[in-house]
Amino acid sequence: MIAAYLVLLIPLIGIVYFALAGHRTDTGKLNIRFNGANFLATIWLAINVLNQGTIISSGKAFLIDSFNVYLIVLTAFVGLTTSIFSSPYMAHEKEIGKLTDRRLKLYYSMFQGFMLAMYLVLTTNNMGIMWVAMEGATLATVLLVSLYRTPESIEAAWKYFILCGVGIAQALFGTILLYYAAVQIGDGENALLWSVLYENAGQLNPEILEIAFVFLLIGYGTKIGLVPLHNWLPDAHSEGPTPMSAVLSGLLLNDALYAVVRNKMLVDGATDSNMAGYLMMGFGLLSFLVAAILLHRQKDIKRLFSYSSIEHMGLMTFAFGIGGPLATFAALLHMTVHSLTKSAIFVTVGHAAQLAGTQRIDQIRGLIKTQPKIGWGLLIGTIAIAGFPPFGVFTSEFLVLLATMRSYPWLAPFLLLGIGIAFAGLFRHIQPMVYGDKPEGQQAIKANLWPVTLHLALVLWLGLAIPGFLANWFSQATLLISGSMPL
Repeated sequence: MIAAYLVLLIPLIGIVYFALAGHRTDTGKLNIRFNGANFLATIWLAINVLNQGTIISSGKAFLIDSFNVYLIVLTAFVGLTTSIFSSPYMAHEKEIGKLTDRRLKLYYSMFQGFMLAMYLVLTTNNMGIMWVAMEGATLATVLLVSLYRTPESIEAAWKYFILCGVGIAQALFGTILLYYAAVQIGDGENALLWSVLYENAGQLNPEILEIAFVFLLIGYGTKIGLVPLHNWLPDAHSEGPTPMSAVLSGLLLNDALYAVVRNKMLVDGATDSNMAGYLMMGFGLLSFLVAAILLHRQKDIKRLFSYSSIEHMGLMTFAFGIGGPLATFAALLHMTVHSLTKSAIFVTVGHAAQLAGTQRIDQIRGLIKTQPKIGWGLLIGTIAIAGFPPFGVFTSEFLVLLATMRSYPWLAPFLLLGIGIAFAGLFRHIQPMVYGDKPEGQQAIKANLWPVTLHLALVLWLGLAIPGFLANWFSQATLLISGSMPL
C-alpha cells in the first residue's frame, strides 16, 4: 500500500507548497513535476494490483481493485497532461492581466487539492470518507470556477456550490441509510466499509438499500451532471479557467459515476430486482437525449462541449444501468476514451478562445487559416467525440448499442436518434469556426498542443486495438461490477 499512500501524499504536499510559494516564476513547471511524480506512483500501484489482485490496507481504510486502479491511473495521466498545458496557459492569463500572483497561488494549490480529492474518492474503502472527498472536490472546484473574480464567474461558482451542495446533502442522507442498514447486521465500527458491505450485501435490508440508492443517485448524479440536475455544469465550464474545465469534465464526472456504480453493486447484491439499473437507465437516457438537443442552442464554445460531456455521461450511466458483461465493458471503455478526448478538446478550446479573444462561437472563425494546429486539433477532437470510426468513442458507443439491442431493443432507436442529433449539433457550430474566413488582424499565439496529439492518438489506438493489459483490466472490472468475481 506504499504506492497508494504516495498517491495521496504527493498532492497533499503540493497543496501546502503552492499555498506558501505559488508565486514563483517556475510554479507551472513544479506543478508538472508533482503530477508527474504522482503518475509514476499510480503506475507502481497498478503493477501491484496486477500482480497481487485486490489490495486492502491493514486498517481496511483503503481498497484498490481492478475497478478503481485503472481510473486512478487515468486520473493521474489526465492530471499530468493538463498540468503541462496549464503552465503556459496560466502564464499567458497572468501576462494579459486576468490573474494576479495571489490568484495564481490559489489556482495551483487548488489544482493539487482537486487532484487529492479525486484520488481519495477512488482509493477509500469507507463510503463516508468517499462522501467527504466528493465534498472536498466541490469546494476546490468552487474556488477554481471563481478564480477570475468576474461577476459571471462568481455567479457560476455560487450556482455550482448551491446546486452541488444540495445534491451532495442527498448523498449524505443515502450514506446514513447505508450505515443504518449495516449496523442491523453487524459491527457498527466497520459498517461503512465498502468491502464489508459488499461481502454482506445479501444480509442487508433490501428496502432500506433501495431508498438509500435513490438519494445516492440524486446526490452523486448532481455531480455527474444528470438531467435535470445538470444546470451548474455549463456555467462552471464556461466561466472557470480552461485547464479546470479539462479536469472537471475528464475526471470529476467519472469519479461521481464511480461512486454511483459502487453503490449499485451493493443494491444489486441485496435485492433480487434491477431497480438501481432501471433508475440509472432512465436518468442516463434522459440526460443523453436532452443534452444532444441543447447542443444546438449554445453560443459559447465551452458551454457547447460541457453539454457534450452531459450527453456522454448520460450514455455511460445508461450503459452501467443495463448491466451485464458487454454493457459494463462498453461503459468502462467509454469512461476512458471520453476522458482522454474531452480533456484534449478543452485544451484546444482554451487556445482557440485565446486566439480569438472570446468564447463566443459566432466570433471564432478561420482557425485553420490563422493557426492550423489549433484548427485541426479542434476538428479532429470533435470528430472523435462525435463517434466517428476508427476512434475509440465509436467502438464504445457501438458496444453500448449492441448491448441495448440485446437487452432492450426498443431503446436502440432512441440511442441512434441521440447520436445523430448530437453529431448535427456539434458540426453546425464547429464547421464555421474551423473553416470560416480569417478575421482581420488575428495573430497566431503560442500554443502547447502535444497533449492534444497524445490524447487523440491514444483514443485512435483504443479504437483500432485495445492493448492486452487494458482489456484484462476492463474484463476483471467488468466481472467485479457484474458480481461474477469475488472481491
